[in-house]
Parts: sequence; structure tokens; C-alpha cells
Amino acid sequence: MGIFISMVFLVSIGFFIGAVHNLLSLKKPGMYPPKALLRKRAGSLAGGGAILLLIGVIFSAFH
Repeated sequence: MGIFISMVFLVSIGFFIGAVHNLLSLKKPGMYPPKALLRKRAGSLAGGGAILLLIGVIFSAFH
């Protein structure tokens, strides 16, 4: 169970890093993906990261 909780936290961190990367890409001029797509992608990654973080906290509390 400890490995599962660790993996959930690592995937959550990966999602948050991806969200930050997409938000920083918004500042670059001339990026190919449209800014609306980057915002949507960042929101999806941040939402997934938050859900996985919440799941990890719940599982670690019951562990």
C-alpha cells in the first residue's frame, strides 16, 4: 500500500509540473498551440493533480 500511495503522490507532482510548464508556455511569444488550448491543458493537469493529491492524502490518512 505504501508503494501505491507514493506512486499517487509522484503522478500528482508530475501533473502539477505539467500544469506549470503549460502556464509558463503562455508567456512565450509565437508558441504553436493556441493560448486557449494551453490554458485548458494546464487546467486539466492541475485538476488531475489536485484529485490525485486528495486521493493520496486520504489513503495516507487511513494507512
